[in-house]
Amino acid sequence: MATATRSARLASRLSSFLRPAARPATPSLAQRASFSLSARLKKSSVIKETEVPVSVYSPDAKGVASSNSDHFSIPVNPAAIPAQEPGPDPEDAPITPLQDNLYHRLPRTLQNMTVHGKVIIVTGAARGLGNHMARACAEAGAKAIVMFDANQELGDAAAADLHQKTGLPVSFFRVDVRDGAAIQTAVQNVVDLHGVPDVLINSAGIADSNIPAETYDAAMFRRLIDINLTGSFLMAQAVGRAMMGAGKPGSIILVASMSGSIVNYPQEQSCYNASKAGVVQLGKSLAAEWAKYGIRVNCISPGYMDTALNKVPALDAQKKIWKSLTPQARLGGVDELNGLCVFLASDASSFMTGSNVLIDGGYTLY
Repeated sequence: MATATRSARLASRLSSFLRPAARPATPSLAQRASFSLSARLKKSSVIKETEVPVSVYSPDAKGVASSNSDHFSIPVNPAAIPAQEPGPDPEDAPITPLQDNLYHRLPRTLQNMTVHGKVIIVTGAARGLGNHMARACAEAGAKAIVMFDANQELGDAAAADLHQKTGLPVSFFRVDVRDGAAIQTAVQNVVDLHGVPDVLINSAGIADSNIPAETYDAAMFRRLIDINLTGSFLMAQAVGRAMMGAGKPGSIILVASMSGSIVNYPQEQSCYNASKAGVVQLGKSLAAEWAKYGIRVNCISPGYMDTALNKVPALDAQKKIWKSLTPQARLGGVDELNGLCVFLASDASSFMTGSNVLIDGGYTLY
């Protein structure tokens, strides 16, 4: 019986395939006209104007809106768009802090896009991306900058340089982000010196790559996880506790990586990728738990950045591949996380938490 039923169903399906296809309906006059117009538009969709009309509406001499206007045309230059000129070296760029008198003259939207009056802790701040984010926060109006780093010499030099260039209160704490007790002690001292921090930017981390998983040493893996993932947790926990204890809202920014979302090529770095994926999930989880305290937690996931660690001859061949897989065909500059960092630290992102923002020149589009 079951066999007969299956045979009947199969015959029914086959008959539907074997029926002659229905003849397509003849398009109406309106449909043919529409198709003809569409075809003409497609053929002429490239517009090549020889001039651009311009209308300029300017206020009068007293700054009052006026009905007076100026109309003219500018010729179109058919020459190719010139290549973008490289900007100044960010290492040599001056640092000009936002002054109170200028801040108070800014429109409300722009005020919200600053970190005016905020105490900001930056880990991994002695050099590289962390150092440039600390500089950006100083420019954007921070009340005080606190640098955490495991390198005493570089950290002291970076703090002295930032203070000299800005005149802001800058403190340096030699802290290894794997040491929970040292972190807790340092954060409490920050509270005593500058007040409860408003922002944590956790940029401390290391990268191991070009090591196949089957030969990766277990002790190296534990060290990588301890610095990149455990360190992110211990820093967020200590700063979060200080904010909660004071009933103060704040922003915590964890620097993850696009490697937490994709598998890099051609290098083998499964352990690093796993550590950064953990940072992203940690950020989302803390954001969900701590929203009730007014504490926002977001992640920045950079792509390949042109840091000192990547400026070694051994990576030249790989960098060519990285660039070829990136729509912008380049590595990110060391200062190209700054704008996003300041935005996430500022009140302009007040409704943003649990986000992982990729900033990678388009690498993850492919």
